Amino acid sequence: MSNDQNIEQSEETLDAANDNNEIASNETSELDNLKAQLQESNDKFLRLYAEFDNYKRRTLKERAELLQTAGKEVILSLLPVVDDFDRAKKADVQDLNLYKEGVNLIHHKFNLILTAKGLKAIESIGEAFNVDKHEAITNIPAPSEELKGKVIDETEKGYELNGQVIRFAKVIVGE
Repeated sequence: MSNDQNIEQSEETLDAANDNNEIASNETSELDNLKAQLQESNDKFLRLYAEFDNYKRRTLKERAELLQTAGKEVILSLLPVVDDFDRAKKADVQDLNLYKEGVNLIHHKFNLILTAKGLKAIESIGEAFNVDKHEAITNIPAPSEELKGKVIDETEKGYELNGQVIRFAKVIVGE
């Protein structure tokens, strides 16, 4: 082999080595970029996970506090009625009609407070029986033809709270 051939072969070997170094360098650079992206993605994931965990804990705490204090507003609004009953118990009233009138006033005040809180009595007597509002405790023969399938009497009032039935009216239905 001649000197020129040796030099040429050495140059090719050097070029191949440089190309291999460049490829290795590019692969290392690409690998480093991928590692950095993976680390960044892991950091984002951990932050989001921690943020979600904090949100979950905070909402559970808020819900527990809400449940503990949910009745507070209602109880505070009913305290004046309790005070009125206490005063009525202490009162030395000789006239039974005055005492009855006082109890009726307290009853009216109590109903106003409950109505203001969204409570509404379900009207039943004379209405068609409705399973969404009524609970039939018995059927009796209807006194007239138009009362068949309708509520004749009510043994216990039903109530709705903000449009949702919270207690069904216990009724007697004509058949």
